[in-house]
Amino acid sequence: MSPSAVPAARPQPPGGERAGRRLALVGGSLGNLVEWYDWFVYASFAVYFADDFFPGSDSTAKLMNTAGIFAVGFLMRPVGGWLLGRAADRHGRKSALTLTVTMMSAAAVLIAVAPTYARAGYLGAGVLLLARLLQGMSIGGEYAASATYLTEASAPNRRGLGSSFQYVSMTCGQLLGLGILIVMQHTLSSAQLHSWGWRVPFLLGAVLAGVVLWLRRRLPETEAFTADARTAEAGGREQDGARGTLRSLWEHRRQALLVMALTLGGTVAYYTYTTYLTKYLIGSAGLAKNTATLVSFTALALFAAIQPLAGLLSDRIGRRPLLITFALGCTVGTYPLMTALGSASGYWSALGLSLVALVIVTGYTSMNAAVKAELFPTRIRALGVALPYALANALFGGTAEYIALWFKNSGHESGFFWYVSGCALVSLVVYVLMPDTRNAVLSPEEARTEAAAAGAVR
Repeated sequence: MSPSAVPAARPQPPGGERAGRRLALVGGSLGNLVEWYDWFVYASFAVYFADDFFPGSDSTAKLMNTAGIFAVGFLMRPVGGWLLGRAADRHGRKSALTLTVTMMSAAAVLIAVAPTYARAGYLGAGVLLLARLLQGMSIGGEYAASATYLTEASAPNRRGLGSSFQYVSMTCGQLLGLGILIVMQHTLSSAQLHSWGWRVPFLLGAVLAGVVLWLRRRLPETEAFTADARTAEAGGREQDGARGTLRSLWEHRRQALLVMALTLGGTVAYYTYTTYLTKYLIGSAGLAKNTATLVSFTALALFAAIQPLAGLLSDRIGRRPLLITFALGCTVGTYPLMTALGSASGYWSALGLSLVALVIVTGYTSMNAAVKAELFPTRIRALGVALPYALANALFGGTAEYIALWFKNSGHESGFFWYVSGCALVSLVVYVLMPDTRNAVLSPEEARTEAAAAGAVR
């Protein structure tokens, strides 16, 4: 059955099955929240620990150094996507989710205990780099494992809604980091934050990861994976050996390239209006750190709240209309929005403009995980999502903040606005040409349900 085919009406699952799906979505989302909390808290607190690891008087150069280490973490995402995506396709989504959170916990501990430049020279920066590489591997696998898990665990006519919780949890992870920053800004002095306060959120992240590790070990495996594993086992070693391999991914290279292209504009826009936004409001608009942080926190909270609504809308009208709306809005709207944000004079004007930008980005974030998962068969789904997505993020998402700061440092800040618009334009062309994946069949159980529904109609 083609992804664009329109199926007959699906019967609703029984109450016990719906409860199990809700439990799986909650469990998968909570783990994703902690993963992305650990990932984003680095960017949130960079303005406080940059001085500790890099000498000199140029504050922009110090932020560029910390942003460079942030970007290097993205270079390990393809490695993590390959290794952990393969593990998810061969050994299950749950096992991969457990491994990713373990790696993230170890990385958080490393950052929390990293020595400063005054104590150990550039050794501290080396520890930061090692931790970010480990986090990069973890996130590279986490995205695909959670995308496939949340999509497969959802009802067929609610996959957009289910996958929207990936960015809800991602954003809530960032909100948790920003919330801790706001509390610490109001309870600690600036000197305390710069000297030791910034280490607290990383220690907290390690503790939370331990709790999630316990939770993820108790999650059920998805029906799509277990059914495919049974089929592979019945088919013998040859069929089982093809699961989660680069050879199998090569057979689906068109879909892999499609994942990279549709990710390009979305990842650049997302990191521009989330991780970079606070620095932009401080460095370009001239807002106080506390005000800029509060703007980001409020905007992201509202952004998280509308993800399920947009995901549900994609279940009703399809994925492509939302993707096209996002790319068109980002292509034509980035320059005026960023220019206006750079001139924002206070909290409310900055918040209003930030919300406009994030509503546009919602057209991508709310269900892009489902779109990618719906492109691949079960035996290669996690790797098919993980590796091309991680490559696109390494090339474009992870470098967005560094490129923005480079343009600013060179005196041509508006060049970055055109860069974001250009990336969105490339994805716009892809969205217009690609098929809608809303009605893709992901498991044998869904296929049987489709057949039964079609027979009932006849």
